Amino acid sequence: MLVDVVSVVCRALSFIALFQAAGLALFLALFGDEIVGTAPRLRRYGGCAALLGGLFVAAHYVLEAGRMSGELAGVLDPSLQALAMHSPASVAFTWRLAGLILILVGLRVSGASGTTIALLGAMLALAAFAQVGHTTADPDRGIASLLLLTHLLAVAFWFGALVPLYVITGHETLSTAARVASRFSAWAVWLIPVLFVAGLILAVLLLGSVARLVTPYGQLLLAKIAGFAALIVLASLNRWRLLPMLERGSPGARAAFRRSVLAEILLVTAVLCVTAVLTTFYSPED
Repeated sequence: MLVDVVSVVCRALSFIALFQAAGLALFLALFGDEIVGTAPRLRRYGGCAALLGGLFVAAHYVLEAGRMSGELAGVLDPSLQALAMHSPASVAFTWRLAGLILILVGLRVSGASGTTIALLGAMLALAAFAQVGHTTADPDRGIASLLLLTHLLAVAFWFGALVPLYVITGHETLSTAARVASRFSAWAVWLIPVLFVAGLILAVLLLGSVARLVTPYGQLLLAKIAGFAALIVLASLNRWRLLPMLERGSPGARAAFRRSVLAEILLVTAVLCVTAVLTTFYSPED
């Protein structure tokens, strides 16, 4: 149905914008002092991502009433909107929107206070995912929620760092670009195992059985795992080949590194779109 298509598109776009905004807040908190030349540009980009994220989050929330009725006209039904307002989706919407607003404000405020506000916003926006969805119905909800938040924090930091790395390697000095990329790579060495282990345990808790891998939910989950595997390959290429070339100032190193980072951005975007479809239409019990 049309309302489902529009809803899942808004959901996917909200995921992309939200993770960009939250991840960029995390990235600037760690590396902002080293990228004086590009920090203002990245703050503006993060603010735009937070603003767009808020718009798409709101659009997806409004469309919940339409999905209840099965048609777009249901969006205008006050009784259905009231029903949506008293659902768990309302809590998640409030947290996400509040978090994105804090990120937007924090990125506009200079100094430690702005960083703190943006980080609080990032944590609030990510914590909203534990208020609705499949983990809320899990018998081990506490463990599942903690794993989910750990997984999402790792995803946000990774995804949110990619655009800054792309911009930095194109506009900062070679030494600055190489230093920041090297520091991020050192973080990624720990980030990837955390992302993988948290995601794996969470998948086991939600699926409960290997037999469910043949269900639509399981197939889409496998698609996400395949995307993650491709990301690891690209990340390994960056760390062990392209980053050393960048540090040496080898000819073409900047362009090659940026192409690899762009490929990572596209891959994570695709994984988030798969996640939007997965969480909109399917559940582990299907």
